[in-house]
Amino acid sequence: MSYISTRGSAPVLGFDDVLLAGLARDGGLYLPETWPGLSADAIRGLRGRSFAEIAVAVIHPFTGGAITRDELARMADEAYAGFGHVAVTPLVQIAPNRFVLELFHGPTLAFKDVAMQLLARLMDAVLEKRGQRATIVGATSGDTGGAAIEAFRASRRVDVVILFPDGRVSDVQRRMMTTPEEENVHAVAVDGTFDDCQSLVKSMFNDHAFRDSVALSGVNSINWARIVAQVSYYFAAGIALGAPDRPLDFIVPTGNFGDIFAGHVARRMGLPIRRLVIASNENDILPRAVATGVYEMRGVVATSSPSMDIQISSNFERYLFEASGRDAARLRNMMGSLAAARRFELGDLAASLRRDFDAASASESEVAEAIRRVREGDGYLLDPHTACAIVAADKTPASGDAVEVVLATAHPAKFPDAMQAITGERPGLPDRLFGLMTAPERFERIGNDLSEVEAFVEARARAVREVTS
Repeated sequence: MSYISTRGSAPVLGFDDVLLAGLARDGGLYLPETWPGLSADAIRGLRGRSFAEIAVAVIHPFTGGAITRDELARMADEAYAGFGHVAVTPLVQIAPNRFVLELFHGPTLAFKDVAMQLLARLMDAVLEKRGQRATIVGATSGDTGGAAIEAFRASRRVDVVILFPDGRVSDVQRRMMTTPEEENVHAVAVDGTFDDCQSLVKSMFNDHAFRDSVALSGVNSINWARIVAQVSYYFAAGIALGAPDRPLDFIVPTGNFGDIFAGHVARRMGLPIRRLVIASNENDILPRAVATGVYEMRGVVATSSPSMDIQISSNFERYLFEASGRDAARLRNMMGSLAAARRFELGDLAASLRRDFDAASASESEVAEAIRRVREGDGYLLDPHTACAIVAADKTPASGDAVEVVLATAHPAKFPDAMQAITGERPGLPDRLFGLMTAPERFERIGNDLSEVEAFVEARARAVREVTS
């Protein structure tokens, strides 16, 4: 299994090198040269299997022999043993023909844990075999940072620096990044938005001299392994609900387009998904692109669903590459236009986008109304991101006999201030997180300046000291 860049000029790599590379050296994102699939009989054969077993069946075809099936099975068992539910990602029915897929039973109460816990083990295994270290730098709008720091805090091979927008994440999200005491993990509050943080990370990857000097790697969803790990829960949910003999609709809270692109991959692999619905908050760049055929950046609005307060949806590039027939030159032109003019036109790709996705956005008042309505009518408490998906599900037409699955991407206790403002009650954290809100914090504040951030990373990257010693 080989991987190619959406920009067309980076080296073709195997799975293990893509795992460590993150962003391609030409600024693009990696995708497999060919798509593996699971037949209907193979999907039926996974009925009754554990989440870890389903994950191995889904992920192993993408590894190209870089990781043995037995190695992957051991890592998956370890990764998901600590989740707070035996099903790892359980389904809860909240209405006739509508289920919530709870992705928040991991250690940091967000869907990012499902991929990150496995990614940490994969990276450590590859680095151990090579006798190397790596430096991870990531940007977070709230959940990726905590999940990455939690997953890698015990790593013997990786140093982690996470950039988050100062004052634009919840207190719980921040503390999940700033309270771990291990010397290999570092949280940095940047004076800017998530898009600024993400731009800094991409600039570091595109600074090849710096990238090589610190052995830079990434855990944002620019890393292909993050995407493929998330494909697993689409299959787990589908199989539990009768796939491949029952069609499915998935409604997905969407910011960086990684989670819903994982759903697109699951559909490519053979899962009978009829609808994939992009659910956005008031930062509605993706629903506007679906409606108008123009991808146009505007200012970021702070909302009660901060993980979706994004205007640059990085993984959208992967979809456009596929929809264009893998036309790298066209992708380079689109991304160049986005950098120069903050917009580009989809042209004939708009029809493909509308064929493959529905989309809707939710205002703050609609989010609050959905949380109150579902709580009072169905006895279920949504977090604001999941509430956006409920609103989008209600705004977009159902596809006949397909069962609706709404992805619950975070636990409501991660957003206590927003939840109290909406419901009048402050949801409590699970017992296993006792002490989080009183533990001492450790983080740095840095301006939105590339040289300042690079200096911070270089001072803490032990890969540098290995090379120079």
